[in-house]
Amino acid sequence: MGKFVIGIGEALWDMLPEGKKLGGAPANFAYHASQFGHEAIAVSAIGQDKLGEEIVEALEEHRLPYHLDRVEYPTGTVQVTLDAQGVPQYEIKTDVAWDNIPYTKELAALAADCKAVCFGSLAQRNAVSRESISLFLDAVPEDCLKVFDINLRQDFYSKEVLEASFHRCNILKINDEELVVMSRLLELPGLALEEKCKHLMKDYGLRMLILTCGVNGSYVFYEGGISFLDTPKVTVADTVGAGDSFTGAFVGSLLNGKTVSEAHETAVKVSAYVCTQSGAMPEIPNTFK
Repeated sequence: MGKFVIGIGEALWDMLPEGKKLGGAPANFAYHASQFGHEAIAVSAIGQDKLGEEIVEALEEHRLPYHLDRVEYPTGTVQVTLDAQGVPQYEIKTDVAWDNIPYTKELAALAADCKAVCFGSLAQRNAVSRESISLFLDAVPEDCLKVFDINLRQDFYSKEVLEASFHRCNILKINDEELVVMSRLLELPGLALEEKCKHLMKDYGLRMLILTCGVNGSYVFYEGGISFLDTPKVTVADTVGAGDSFTGAFVGSLLNGKTVSEAHETAVKVSAYVCTQSGAMPEIPNTFK
């Protein structure tokens, strides 16, 4: 088995009314996997600008290793505004650095020594990063855990990209709303969530499928059965990064030899704890590990 746990894709700033916050699922995933004793790295691209420097500073502050190529595009941002009802609206800027992650010799070396990688659909909206992510996934060892955390955003996805990602991953993480979209796109048979998930597993040869349903609990479908756990009731500070912490804790626990059920239990506890904290990267208490 390889050495590294990699989160590859978008690195950006969420530009909120109260100020900017580091965003991007890959770094969140890598950070939480690292808390389980793994050598995790955030992989993306940043611009040759102040915002890029500040991403580096933020990752160093969290002691998270990174592989960030500097490219001739601005560092990614998401403009977050509130409508009249206070509901956030997101404008994900296009043609930015993380759309243009180059596939380099250094990135190929990380792929060759990778034991788990998490990627999503958003960072594949542009051909350059999509190609680099595909090459990375093709270069990892055979026993590598390849997690596709689908993470649909706006209209930055297509049936072709999603299906190609399903074929390249061996673990799929999807939420109940995304499953509805997939059911429509792929014309999945059946009415029940469980039936649709089992069809996805069979059609794409998946080892596992993680289905999260917000306050209604979460499932892990795997060859040995199904694990279901209720979502704990907690006082929520914010939900930023909770899903990424679930994935990072689940993968980190599996790599530490935990069973699927044990890894699922840890992931649920960790993501609930992250909801009680401000921001996506709080330190996780040792009692959860």
